[in-house]
Amino acid sequence: MKLNEFIKKILFNFFIIIFIFFLDRLSKNLVLEYFNQSIDQSFVINSYLRFTLLWNGGVAFGLLHFEEKLFYNIITSIICIVLIIVIWLSIKSSGLKRICYLMILGGGLGNIFDRLHYGSVIDFIDINYKNFHWFIFNVADIFITIGILLLVISEFKKK
Repeated sequence: MKLNEFIKKILFNFFIIIFIFFLDRLSKNLVLEYFNQSIDQSFVINSYLRFTLLWNGGVAFGLLHFEEKLFYNIITSIICIVLIIVIWLSIKSSGLKRICYLMILGGGLGNIFDRLHYGSVIDFIDINYKNFHWFIFNVADIFITIGILLLVISEFKKK
């Protein structure tokens, strides 16, 4: 592979990660700005979607939420190790798989930034339909979920 092709590949990968990270940061900053200026607990978009600010100290979708800082720090360390593994997997893969890993990485970096900067992750997208209420999540979670789902689908298609 020529040096120019290698540099373009690295820049493209970096762009995907930074783009996802930027979208996540932008959305969270806008939500924080709105809720800092508002007395409302949530902003209703329609009967299915609202923005509700939630500080998530757990893992994905608020699971494993602990008040104890030791457990929070252990979980944060595990997430950092997983992100390092995802970096390695993205380097070793190509095509759709690489894009999936980069999506997971971009979203993961957005959430780890929150953990390190705020001490918890900013979640705000609140979806419900009739009696079904999904976990509150954020833009980073969307990219992580899509990346994981596409990886799973691609593995099933192989077999």
